[in-house]
Amino acid sequence: MKGLARRAATAVMFVVVMLAGMFVGRTSFILLFAAITTLCLWEYLNMVLNHNTRRDWVRIFIGVAFGLSPFVVAYIMHVVMEDNDRFVIATSILFFPLLFLSFIYELFSGSDKPFQNVAFIVLGMVYIGAPFSLLNFIAFDGETFNVWPIFGLLLLTWMNDTGAYLVGSWLGKTPLLPRISPKKTWEGTLGGTAVTFGVAYLFCTISGELSLVDWMVLALIVSVFGSIGDLIESMLKRSIGAKDSGTLLPGHGGVLDRFDAFIFLLPFAAAYLLSIR
Repeated sequence: MKGLARRAATAVMFVVVMLAGMFVGRTSFILLFAAITTLCLWEYLNMVLNHNTRRDWVRIFIGVAFGLSPFVVAYIMHVVMEDNDRFVIATSILFFPLLFLSFIYELFSGSDKPFQNVAFIVLGMVYIGAPFSLLNFIAFDGETFNVWPIFGLLLLTWMNDTGAYLVGSWLGKTPLLPRISPKKTWEGTLGGTAVTFGVAYLFCTISGELSLVDWMVLALIVSVFGSIGDLIESMLKRSIGAKDSGTLLPGHGGVLDRFDAFIFLLPFAAAYLLSIR
């Protein structure tokens, strides 16, 4: 019972923080997802890089800063700068110097796997930093700030995961990909998909955001690419022998465990949302 109560308390606090961060305003939105991006990068880099010495921790800090740079650049593009050269300026100041700083650091760090370290750092930016930066493109359109599509995507993602878990626990018999995640089943995946489409219909009706066709397309993206994203993080954890990405959320694992599906579907959802804008 203690474990269940702790899990429930964590879930309630998580939901409250997410809702407040998204709906209070622009600043809270930016701070919320900058913090989530940072925590996901921190957990990822702690999983794939050594963290035994002070030099190792410096490398992880560099990796977090570099991984966060696409989010900061996207924020500068949409909120701070107004001129046509804002992308060039922002990337010149933040992105490339941090990238090459990782090479310079490895030159003097004494690591026996310098290019592997750089590769993990760059992968963190591609896998986590770049997808989260797309939130700025979805939420901001000139002077307009609209968080509802992002809230809808998060809701669909969590409902897909919840539906897959409940249906899989009840009816699951056929393994989906046992080599990567033995507990996931085709029945659970299809159940999660059905729940996702149902929630997308209700959300469209209640929110009035986008059309029903748009939400059906987004439900399909969430069902397919969100499920793949969950498997990919499972593949990462299995490859390094980790059960969870972290322990920040008692009873739920790490922050990356909660956003693995959302991260992977974001590029596809953003491509669709920006194409219909």
